[in-house]
Amino acid sequence: MGKPQGTPLNSEREVARGQGAFSLITLKQAFPRCETEHVAKRIRLGSEMLTDRACPGGGWNAGNGMVFGAALNAHIDTTAIALLALTVDTPTLHQGLNWLREGFRDCSSPYSLAWSALAFLKHKDRSASLCVARLHEALSSNHSMFNMETLSFAAIAISASGGGMNPFRVT
Repeated sequence: MGKPQGTPLNSEREVARGQGAFSLITLKQAFPRCETEHVAKRIRLGSEMLTDRACPGGGWNAGNGMVFGAALNAHIDTTAIALLALTVDTPTLHQGLNWLREGFRDCSSPYSLAWSALAFLKHKDRSASLCVARLHEALSSNHSMFNMETLSFAAIAISASGGGMNPFRVT
């Protein structure tokens, strides 16, 4: 496995990254209000699709985990977003959490650390507090300007770590 990387800001992949996971999160949050067989089926299919797209070593990237028999590397933020969407306790979920626990430790991207913190908080994972501490470090030590998206997710993650609402939490 190559060294885990946070996704650079403004990459071309930002458009496609996480759309399936975000759709699944939205359906799961709306399900109690629009409980139908069709929505339940879409949730099941979305969960199966995310599970199928996992990288063999754990985690997710912006597409398939394997292409032409070659394993692809996972990415921190994409893995965290997928973990936010998955709620059923499966080996794939545990592999993703294990991969993320290792991946975030050397990450300096506030964007990827914020997503990681939200995923750890959602799963009540022991790495949440260390990840939030790393997020604080990245925000205070990085002398560059952050875009609105990065600052927003960092604020949400820090707030959620203090008991605030995690808008990506689903049951």
